[in-house]
Order: sequence, then structure tokens, then C-alpha cells
Amino acid sequence: MADTQSNPTDDSGTLDEALERIHLSGPERDGWLSNHAPMAIEALVRHGHARVAHRWLDTYRPKLEDMPGSVAPVTARNWQEALGDISRVADWTAFFEREAADRPWRTVLAEWWPRLLPGIAAGATHGVIRVGHAVRSLLEGEETAPRVRELAHALGYWTARHQPLPALERLAPAPDAAGALDRVPLIADQDGGIRSRFEQLTGLPDWPGRSPAGPKAARAAIEELVRAATHRYATHGHAAPIMLVHAATAPNAVLRTLPALPGTLWTPSLHAAWAASAAVTSAYGPREARPVTEPLTTAQAAQHPQEVFERAAAHGDDHTIKFTDTALDVGDAAALVAAARAIELNTPAW
Repeated sequence: MADTQSNPTDDSGTLDEALERIHLSGPERDGWLSNHAPMAIEALVRHGHARVAHRWLDTYRPKLEDMPGSVAPVTARNWQEALGDISRVADWTAFFEREAADRPWRTVLAEWWPRLLPGIAAGATHGVIRVGHAVRSLLEGEETAPRVRELAHALGYWTARHQPLPALERLAPAPDAAGALDRVPLIADQDGGIRSRFEQLTGLPDWPGRSPAGPKAARAAIEELVRAATHRYATHGHAAPIMLVHAATAPNAVLRTLPALPGTLWTPSLHAAWAASAAVTSAYGPREARPVTEPLTTAQAAQHPQEVFERAAAHGDDHTIKFTDTALDVGDAAALVAAARAIELNTPAW
């Protein structure tokens, strides 16, 4: 996949300053909508838009809510009873802050990643997405205290919202990721929240079929999935412009995390990434595709990737910023068209 980063090092400290502000808040608002600030800010800074990060956060900050109070400490002995209990999110966050202070963050991540993968649907996949952004900031920049703390907050959110998908039947296999997404059966009743939609899932195409031949093959399959889901948004995103971005951004978060994980975890990560992408597609995908208009295709293909991100930053919508960030990772003309479609479909933040 393309490497389109502008400046992986945040010399100004803007990201750290923004994360310190964000960590004063909880991971959700208005019931269970996810706090997108750490993800959007990380993407803005990475792509050279640190100058607008605090202005963006000033606009977004009134939406946020305080971190809930503690119920009881989570420990190495009692963690299973607190798994998936959102009322314990403050306890989980404190637990991971302690873990990351006492041990290398990669060690903590590698220990908890296989425990969390079965619940990848947590928070409409925002748990894993937030982890992916946090890990990227640590891998590409300095391991500062706010960035390590952000990983702790991300892991705390994922564990508190841990949500396994129902037992799913393996349906007929597909030859590639794009074909598999085309064959995902849509749920019967596409109303209500994502949890009730996921409860209707019964089966998904058997992709990628037999287990990949090693970590490199697993990584290549996830890259293929991210590319296919990103391209698909251009013709299918109209059904649910916000929710369908996660069919691409969730597996891309897994992909971003792989370099920090042992190779033995890459194949399980592929299966979880596919389940997340396919589940979102089933829950929100349209009955019919809509072809991309020729003017959009021609104009977008001629643009430089950073020009596309410039438009997304100016648009300001958090999901649009995150999806465009993923589209730049894919980096081809079809991905840029999909990013333009997201800019077109989603409501600007300002």
C-alpha cells in the first residue's frame, strides 16, 4: 500500500498537547457515540495539518463528556468479569495506564491483542480503530507519555465495549476480497443501532479461505481487504455514509497495528479484520450500487493525495478525515475517488 505520510514526526508537540486535552474526557458521548477526537487529531497531524488541530478540537470539545467515575479497580485476577462492561471504562483505562507505566507498551499490546480480537465489533469498531491510530503515532514518532497514555485509553475503551459477533456460518468462498464483500448477505432489517444489526448476522463468505502461508501472506490479505473496502465506498457509501467508512477503517487499524505485534498474531488479525469489515457491510450496505459520476472520477484521479487530504481537513468531519487517511494509505486513483465521495456525502463540520 502507498506511503503518503507528510511528516511522521510532530516536532511542534501539537499531537501531545491535543491528546492531553482529550484525555480529560471519556471515550463516549450521548449514550454510546465514540469520541473521535484522538483519531481525527492524529490523522490531521500526521498529514501536515497540525496548525488546524487545536481549532478542530475547540469545535469538537463541547460534544465530549467527562470520564465516568470508577466502580472498582480492574486487576490481573478479576479482569474477565469486567470485560465488556462499559460502566467500568474508567477502571479499565486506569488498569492500562498502570500496565503501560510498568511494562513496554508493545508487551502490553501483544498480551491483550488476542484477548480483544474476538470483540473487534466493540463500539462500532471504534475500539480497534482508536488503537490503530495510537499505535501508528508510537511507531512513527517519539514514545512520549501522552502517546503511550492514548494507547492505554484506546485499550481501555476496547475492553470496556468488548462485543463478540454471534456465531457465524461460513458461506461459499470468494476468490478475492472485493468478491467476498460483494457476496456478503445483507441483514433483513437495516434499522436500529449497530448492536441490534449485528445480532442479525448469521453467516459470512469464507474469505480468504484456507489459512495464509505465514505472516506476510496474512498482511497482504489485509491490505487487499482495506483496498477493496475503500474502493467499494465510492459506489456503496451512499447507503450509510458515516457507518460504511468503518468497513475500511477498521481493517486498516488492524493493518497499522501489525508491525507492533508478533508474527504469530497476524493471521488471527486477518480473520478478525475480515469479520469486522464484512459485518459492517452486512449491517449497512445498500441493495444496489451507484456508479461514480465521470466528472468526479476524472477530477479526483488527477489530484495529488495530499490535495485530497487538504479537502478532507477543510471539510472537518471526523469520519471523512479518518476515511481519507485510510484512502491515502491505499494510495491509488480509485481510493482517491472514494475519498472524494466521502467528502461529498458527509456533512461538513463547519
